[in-house]
Amino acid sequence: MDLANKLFRGDRVIWIIFMFLCLISVVEVFSATSTLIYKNSNHWTPIVRHASFLLAGFVCVLVIHNIPYKYLSAFTILLPVSVIMLLVTPIFGVMENDAHRWLKILGFQFQPSEFAKLSAIVYIAFLLSRRPAMSDAQIFKWIIWGVGGVCILILPENFSTAFMLFGVCFLLMFIGEIPIKYLLKTAGVLFILLFVVLGIMFLAPKSMTQYLPDRISTWQARVERHFGSNAEEKVEEGTYKITDDNFQESHAKIAIARGGLIGKMPGHGQQRDFLPQAYSDFIYAIIIEEMGVLGGIFVLFLYIFLLVRVGIIARKCEKSFPKYLVLGCGLLIVVQALANMSVAVGLVPVTGQPLPLISRGGTSTMLTCVYFGIILSVSRFAAGMGEEDETTENEEEIVNEEFTQDIKTLEVNDKSDSVESLV
Repeated sequence: MDLANKLFRGDRVIWIIFMFLCLISVVEVFSATSTLIYKNSNHWTPIVRHASFLLAGFVCVLVIHNIPYKYLSAFTILLPVSVIMLLVTPIFGVMENDAHRWLKILGFQFQPSEFAKLSAIVYIAFLLSRRPAMSDAQIFKWIIWGVGGVCILILPENFSTAFMLFGVCFLLMFIGEIPIKYLLKTAGVLFILLFVVLGIMFLAPKSMTQYLPDRISTWQARVERHFGSNAEEKVEEGTYKITDDNFQESHAKIAIARGGLIGKMPGHGQQRDFLPQAYSDFIYAIIIEEMGVLGGIFVLFLYIFLLVRVGIIARKCEKSFPKYLVLGCGLLIVVQALANMSVAVGLVPVTGQPLPLISRGGTSTMLTCVYFGIILSVSRFAAGMGEEDETTENEEEIVNEEFTQDIKTLEVNDKSDSVESLV
């Protein structure tokens, strides 16, 4: 017990949430990787790979949560590095799912956008903590130039990640009390740009669309499928027609419908054999199929409670940097989780966002573990959570020392009184 208390410092609730997510990840990824197992001679290969990343991520959590939060500002150096990697990814990157999102260096394949998200959160937390050395106008300008530039570089190949990252940073600026006039101007410009893009996508003549980037046609198709623009192709004589365009969404709905209240139990799902991204983008649908609605609610509860605990940690922080840092990390994890779950249940168009710490993936898993390590570091060194045992032991030692000193003083006084009486 003493070893566990010394090893797992920081907020104990965050540790419990982290362990539950890792456990669910191992079980569901092992179940959902059936399509990958068919392609490997060893059926243990996919889960061993995923478990290895989880173990490496766990080590990262142990290391980072022992680093005082003031040293975590060094992650801002990743911002210029991420910009360089994002610039070269469209040229030298690896194409998967019709997008250049991956970069391969020395045999290691990773997503530069994941490092960009981490650096952007630390960067904005650092700037918001610079008051009063910097004015609000200066802070806003540096945030827009830094975070806005990163989001623009991510946007062409990964719209959902760029949108989500800027949304989280916008929330941080609101929480950080950036003047509302700056935020309203930013929101207005973004809405105008969004309407322009939507107008080009849906109102421009088809002769123009051939000159647009391929990703725009992909976005257009996803929006049309979600809002039922091609419903006449889906329904034929009262029956639902599964096509190549709605294949993933249809089988995700089937998985959710089969789940019921308690599910089919892990390993007994059927739609994992049909969903191309059952272990990644649509793993939440597999969770509901195998663990039921109750299991899906439990997973949702873990992420929501994580955000609640992050808010409690932030309220206990006296300094600005750890407060905004922990809020940024928590918001990024939870917003991405809600985006993934919304796609799985059909609330929003397909985005390609993995479920943090549960979906199979190397870069995403490792970086999510880094976020948990940062949250635990802030809870420990800025909020003073999880250090009560050590404080109690120190207080007991001080009390024992004072008591011993008082006893010695009384003994000396008694001896002195005895000598005086004899004289």
